[in-house]
Amino acid sequence: MSTAVVFAYHNVGVRCLSVLLAQGVRVPLVVTHADNPQETIWFGSVAQLAAEHDIPTLTPNDPNDPEFVARVRALAPDFLFSFYYRNMLQAPLLATAQRGALNMHGSLLPKYRGRVPVNWAVLHGETETGASLHYMDIKPDAGDLVDQQAVPILPDDTAADVFRKVNCAAEIVLHRSLPGLIARTAPRTPLDLRLGSYFGGRKAEDGRIDWTQPAQVIHNLIRAVAPPYPGAFTTLAGKPLRILKSRLAPERTVRSTAPLFYCDAAHCYADCADGRVLVILQAQLDGAPLTPATFGGAAIPLGGG
Repeated sequence: MSTAVVFAYHNVGVRCLSVLLAQGVRVPLVVTHADNPQETIWFGSVAQLAAEHDIPTLTPNDPNDPEFVARVRALAPDFLFSFYYRNMLQAPLLATAQRGALNMHGSLLPKYRGRVPVNWAVLHGETETGASLHYMDIKPDAGDLVDQQAVPILPDDTAADVFRKVNCAAEIVLHRSLPGLIARTAPRTPLDLRLGSYFGGRKAEDGRIDWTQPAQVIHNLIRAVAPPYPGAFTTLAGKPLRILKSRLAPERTVRSTAPLFYCDAAHCYADCADGRVLVILQAQLDGAPLTPATFGGAAIPLGGG
């Protein structure tokens, strides 16, 4: 029976740990994160799943601390797996795995290496992304590829919609690859890092809308940071406006050559600087839902945020 120490968090962590257990891998230790009370927890709990299977769980502040590395080494695991664990694992820890340390990344590597790959893919208007299982190296998301699975990104998909697809793709990839890893027959394909780029984390402030940008770019931003993420934001008549859901309206013509917000009986709209219109399907003005019925005013110019 193969053994694995699992570093995991989020829905991908829950589903991939489930795959290991379903395929008979013995997991003597799960390493996860304590939930941050300042973060919206909209995803499943790896710690809860581990508890249901009587697996010891630890939440170290630094998994690369020498004492913690020694504890993992003493378990002599065949594999280390990282499934959406948020800390980088350094060389001494990776070396504790006798048959390899592997990570599940939420993109089609080598594209979108680094942080929040699903959000970046949506922001850049990609039409597909996926999940990639690869060996870990010192350089993040750069080790040899084992397998990957693509999923489509539809024009109005939010990052949360895409993440649900990536979650399924990760489960499929691990389920498909694990027998080969155990049998030592799984492929290892070097990544050509010239074919992709590395991206960093994103902050709530990055959701500020720049109304000088084309409508498609603004729509992609709205989708990329829609709930459960903080949302795209601007100001309207001096009040904070969060735009949570939109779609492009190719059938409409703009009222103004400058960015403008207005409503009719059915919807609210934003005229954009490139002459295209966004339908605003869900928004909050000063913390309250904004609808055509609650707007009740004349068209209002949209500034730079």
